[in-house]
Amino acid sequence: MTVDDDVVVLVDDMGNQLGTAPRTTFHTHETPLHLAFSVYLRDALGRVLMTRRALDKVTWAGVWTNAACGHQRPDEGPLKAAMRRVPDEIGALPLNLRLALPNFRYRAVDASGVVENELCPVMVAEVDPEDLVFDPAEVAEHAWADWGDLRATAANMPHLLSPWSVEQINALGDDPWASQPAS
Repeated sequence: MTVDDDVVVLVDDMGNQLGTAPRTTFHTHETPLHLAFSVYLRDALGRVLMTRRALDKVTWAGVWTNAACGHQRPDEGPLKAAMRRVPDEIGALPLNLRLALPNFRYRAVDASGVVENELCPVMVAEVDPEDLVFDPAEVAEHAWADWGDLRATAANMPHLLSPWSVEQINALGDDPWASQPAS
């Protein structure tokens, strides 16, 4: 990856690309709307992979969230972005990756005042736990959870999870893996 590749794509409210900004200096107290993605992964037993963000992340350090997140590059759709980025974070390719919430958008402010403001398609896929090798700069720890338990946590104890994962888990419904066509 070159420095030119490490950018976020700025978008307007309709999702039209407006330009790019360097990712490393981008997240501030006034972060503009930009493209991102989130991925939820489950194993063959139906357990969902949750990760705890590394303690030195700019936003939501140490918070439990979905398996992997990232930013799309210019002219890169969410599926391609996920296939590029997920292995960097967890060491494994997502299998049978499919778009579940193509128009998900959220804005949240963390305890330090840093803003996330993303047009963030959400995908689901499977993963082989044997292939997992976590990047410690991204993931402090991981756990496997039952989807129903995650839904209950998002509903009853949302402070235990990242704000985007709470909204996404609620929007994904009872079994997002069962209802999504392969892409």
